[in-house]
Amino acid sequence: MNHLVSIKHLISGLVLLVLISSCSSSRKSTKRVDGPPPSLSKPAPAKKPEEKKTTAAKAPFNVPAFGKEVKKETYNIAFFAPLYLDSVFATSADIPGRTMPKYVLPGLEFYEGAQLALDTLQQQGYNLKVTVYDSKSKQSVASIIRSKALDNTDLIIGSVSNPELKELSDFAKEKEINFVSGTFPNDAGISDNPFLYISNSTLKTHCEALQNYVQDAFSNKNIVLFRRNTAFETRLAADFKASYDKMDNTKKIKIKEVIWNDATSTEEISKYLLTDRTNIIIVTALDETGAKNLLRKLSVSATTYPLQIFGMPTWDVIKLKEPEFKGLQVYYSSPYYNDKTDAYSRYISDYFRRTYKARPSDMAYKGFDLTYYFVKLLHTNGVYFNGMVSESPKVITNYNFLPVYLKEGEATPSYFENKNIYIIQKGDSADIKMNK
Repeated sequence: MNHLVSIKHLISGLVLLVLISSCSSSRKSTKRVDGPPPSLSKPAPAKKPEEKKTTAAKAPFNVPAFGKEVKKETYNIAFFAPLYLDSVFATSADIPGRTMPKYVLPGLEFYEGAQLALDTLQQQGYNLKVTVYDSKSKQSVASIIRSKALDNTDLIIGSVSNPELKELSDFAKEKEINFVSGTFPNDAGISDNPFLYISNSTLKTHCEALQNYVQDAFSNKNIVLFRRNTAFETRLAADFKASYDKMDNTKKIKIKEVIWNDATSTEEISKYLLTDRTNIIIVTALDETGAKNLLRKLSVSATTYPLQIFGMPTWDVIKLKEPEFKGLQVYYSSPYYNDKTDAYSRYISDYFRRTYKARPSDMAYKGFDLTYYFVKLLHTNGVYFNGMVSESPKVITNYNFLPVYLKEGEATPSYFENKNIYIIQKGDSADIKMNK
């Protein structure tokens, strides 16, 4: 992407005020875009300008606030992304070297997609007051919270990690504001906030999905899990075992667990493989170096043993172009899938081509998708849309936000998490979705 053009749009538009205030910018409207996707229609305007509050007979998920209907003429939205503007422009208003640092790009691209979604919705008649915050600004998220700048917010959307995720979650719980965590695949130790939505599913959820898929998809199989002797991969293996224990499947097969390292030989690996059935290989390595080291060993065994190899969600960006990987059947799990053929994706692609002279990244699509999805929920159902999340229509990808109860017997959710996981096969030119 032409990131020089991108950052100029960022500075000259909404986030110029971030440089002035060190933390945020506000707007009621933005520059025009060339119309919404063709499948969209303009919603009816709000019936009453005043805030409307009613209480339902029973609050969904036993959260009293969720039983209220609170609709407004204008909704206040706080958007957080790691833009690093103070770092990039620490000594000059120009971009050093005329090239954006790589660490800036994920947050910037997520923001670009979200901005297009907000602009599009406002053109359809949505009355939104959006404030964008640089979560990596000199002014910390904690200080923004203390300043009470977020107190009148109706929805928080954030591409943040720790400690900002925990800080925003605690604030959202205290003020009863729905907070959508857009990109961090972790609950940050949060176990008591029903106002938190985790869209990038946790690794525990990925383990459950992979377990269910391999147990259901292969009737005659040999399942072997390869992990290294680290605390992290040991915990992932425990998550696989826990998901096996709670499975209600009479045909389920126990997983063999193998500890490997760089010195493990192909002969040692072959001891756990069978020639007369499919060998389901689950690999808990998240890093590319570790994943490829084991794949090289497995590629030797693949000439003798039928293998189906399942890796972690981080494998989506791993390229298997090396000759030794040719012919390997490799899969990974992902909470997000976009074949880029739908009307929304084509609309985004056309906008980025005209505006930035480049194709949108996956982060841009995700920023658009998530922002459009939740702001539409907010506009349609009001501040406490929580009981209607499962009925919200798909934008680009399918979400399945379900309550998670981490404590046995608790009446209210620990948080809500996207439980929709795709199993995707890596291909030479494009990855292929295996499950619906």
